[in-house]
Amino acid sequence: MPKACECGRTKSRAGASSEHDFVAKGKARISPSPRLKILVGNLQPRSQLVALFAIVSTMEEKHLTTNRTHPIVRIGDTVHRPTSWWTPAVHDLLKHLEKVGFNYSPKVLGFDDEGREVLTYIDGETGSKDKWKPIWQKITSEDGLRKLAKLLRAYHDAVADYKPPDGSEWATATGSLQTGEIICHGDFGVWNIIWQGSDPVGIVDWDMATPAKPEYDILYALEYVAPFRDDENTLKWHHFDTLPDRKDRIAIFLDAYGTPPITNITSKVARTQREVNGHMKYLAERGLQPQADWVANGSIKLGELRAKWTERNKELFE
Repeated sequence: MPKACECGRTKSRAGASSEHDFVAKGKARISPSPRLKILVGNLQPRSQLVALFAIVSTMEEKHLTTNRTHPIVRIGDTVHRPTSWWTPAVHDLLKHLEKVGFNYSPKVLGFDDEGREVLTYIDGETGSKDKWKPIWQKITSEDGLRKLAKLLRAYHDAVADYKPPDGSEWATATGSLQTGEIICHGDFGVWNIIWQGSDPVGIVDWDMATPAKPEYDILYALEYVAPFRDDENTLKWHHFDTLPDRKDRIAIFLDAYGTPPITNITSKVARTQREVNGHMKYLAERGLQPQADWVANGSIKLGELRAKWTERNKELFE
């Protein structure tokens, strides 16, 4: 869920790398980095596990976000993140993705001695407070836009047969899937994509995963990649060199994803903008940060202004 700033989250996140597979069929299996292999390679498996966690616990923590109320840190080849009420549901989802061979999501390693979840780390580039322009410009080209859409489709295909446990509690929803629903990522924006060169190699920050129809993720993504923004913000915050043909970019994204044109797309994006606004308000009321600060700083009003702007400018998108 992006904050009030047009660029999305003013932070970077790290997730998983498929080469650091740790759990198989309920049993711990160590695949540490080369340096750790040298240090623990001559030990028995159980001793390897103990030694690996001992070594990791002494490594320096590197902050991956600028939000100190929700700190996410990298320690070696792992990412340590705060947990919340949705953590069990998200972990079950990530384990499903690992099981079906989806290599773009973090793998769940467990919890550290501070109670933080531990995930594998995806090596690559993502946005940060002072480095947003090169990340946004990875999707201003047609090639980058198509790759992003194909990545979303790959996730939706991987999750298509996933059935969450009864009573699963997500960040903004509970209960089982309704007809036509999947577990959407819920925050599929450039700020949550890891890149290696011009290729997207990972999707991180699954906190907002939620039961919804696949169209929810599509509409959410299109708000930022079309983008559904005025000319000034399109150039300033989304880092286009020239004003894009928004209709064309919508068509390209949908074609690459593999879905027909969406009817009444303007009103549907505006509806999604208001849904996201509602999610932000709900999470803020539960005391979650940074949503509480965003609401206090006027993000609800800003979100409604964006939805109204979308509705007034239908000719740009249809």
